[in-house]
Amino acid sequence: MDVMERIQKQVDSAPIVIYMKGTPQFPQCGFSARAAQTLASTGIEFAYVNVFEDQEVFQNLPSFADWPTFPQIYFNSELVGGGDIIVEMAENGSLKEEMEKAVEKFNG
Repeated sequence: MDVMERIQKQVDSAPIVIYMKGTPQFPQCGFSARAAQTLASTGIEFAYVNVFEDQEVFQNLPSFADWPTFPQIYFNSELVGGGDIIVEMAENGSLKEEMEKAVEKFNG
């Protein structure tokens, strides 16, 4: 399986996936920390991929969805965006609702 297929399998494996530097418990970048904390603040479970654990993913994820930076957040296999977008969604009150929709759709 090539790296792009692995990435696709990862984003397809859960309703909400964040690609981040580090883990939600031990983030290794301020942007990743803020995004993971913002997602966690909703109380809705999400999956994560630590891009430092797989150099192929780290190097190829930016071209997967044409998004150059980390973190990257996916809802139902679709790129939502990076940390700033997630924080903005939380501030305007739409994040939890969109995450709930993603979970409902995933569970079908």
